[in-house]
Amino acid sequence: MISFVVPVHNEGESLATLHEELSQVVESKALGDVEFLFIDDGSRDNTWDVILKLSGVDPRVHAIRFRRNFGKAAALTAGFEAARGEIVFTLDGDLQDDPAEVPRFLEKLDQGLDVVSGWKRRRYDPWHKVGPSRIFNAMVSSLTGCRLHDHNCGFKVYRHQVLAEVGIYGELHRFVPVLAHARGFRVGEIEVNHRPRQFGSSKYGVTRMLKGLLDLLTVRFLTRFSQRPLHVLGGMGMGLLLLGGIGLTYLAFLWLVGDGPIGQRPLLVYSSTLVGVGAQFFCLGILAELVTSYSIRAEDTFSISEQIGPRNGPGAEKTEGPR
Repeated sequence: MISFVVPVHNEGESLATLHEELSQVVESKALGDVEFLFIDDGSRDNTWDVILKLSGVDPRVHAIRFRRNFGKAAALTAGFEAARGEIVFTLDGDLQDDPAEVPRFLEKLDQGLDVVSGWKRRRYDPWHKVGPSRIFNAMVSSLTGCRLHDHNCGFKVYRHQVLAEVGIYGELHRFVPVLAHARGFRVGEIEVNHRPRQFGSSKYGVTRMLKGLLDLLTVRFLTRFSQRPLHVLGGMGMGLLLLGGIGLTYLAFLWLVGDGPIGQRPLLVYSSTLVGVGAQFFCLGILAELVTSYSIRAEDTFSISEQIGPRNGPGAEKTEGPR
């Protein structure tokens, strides 16, 4: 089965057309068993009414309705949990993602990839969004090692195993390929047709760039130090302790050789502050390690591609071939 997960928010004008285009692609390409899963993220227009009408004429249409707007990451999480397909597509409901690209995604997936992300090379967005987006994409690729041209593109396809292992929250939905890449999954991309917006307006404001930078820091920490927080916090603490210690040592040397009092020197304040803050960072790192040691699960430390033999310990049932 192939699942199409579509988070929507005030998209009542475009859903019928989107459903028709997806159905045409599924039928013309004989994609087999599919489901269309719409996640209504607290819409205030007639979005839910349109979804009810679609479900009445097409049993493949399923839907989840939130009580209020919880954000795209929450909508995708709910969709991923409800999706039954071994292959899961995500696309936006504003018709800017072209369903005709679905077969090309599947061809790329058949080449051995686990995640395929769309690349809107030619975008029909305002310049003040395109420019910062390109800078942001370059930063994400360089800092995470997952080199994609368009991390923000919502048109993606995943193998279900990826979604079972990668958890998202907040605004981390755009970083699912990065999180998957950090766990060893194979990630690629294809150029996709990006269509001009026909209905509604963009859901993202000028604060998106700032939020994206903060989320990038979160992802950087999660992919590199989530299982060893002392390495980053303790490293910062030791660096500050070293700088403060050098300053205090220098002041102590001046006092010993009789080069006047040191109590009024600004360096004393700066060095003492560095030592105090460094000690706090180091202690915070130790506390984070204690929390991690009690909360981490074995499956969080690795990702299994295939396995032959017992899945668990003594007495466990044997598997019927590779997984």
